[in-house]
Amino acid sequence: MVIADTSVWIAFFNRPHSVEKRTLDDLIDTDGVAVIGVILTELLQGCRTQKERDEVKETMLALPYIEMTQPLWIRAGETSSALLRRGITLPIPDLIVAAVALEHHFQVYSLDHDFQRITGLALYAPSTS
Repeated sequence: MVIADTSVWIAFFNRPHSVEKRTLDDLIDTDGVAVIGVILTELLQGCRTQKERDEVKETMLALPYIEMTQPLWIRAGETSSALLRRGITLPIPDLIVAAVALEHHFQVYSLDHDFQRITGLALYAPSTS
């Protein structure tokens, strides 16, 4: 299972001929992508019209949803603390994505290179064919 980060979903919704759109279409068709609340929130935050919000909600609500739990909040905080000791500060949404992915052994699909800094996090690379 893959958690697609907000950066990938933005490409999905805004660039219909992009690699990200094709890749997410394939993942959606094979039930291979899940959504978490922080990504849904970030996407809705960026919508300029009600039509955009409706499209985002329709797409995202059709996907498996992973809820944040207290242990996941703790894991996100502990991951942040470990990174801070190495001089690395990551945004809270990225830490939440990482905590969910680590806990559930999911991959993260992102255009953001910050995820590469998280030890043990599996990153999803779309096929180039």
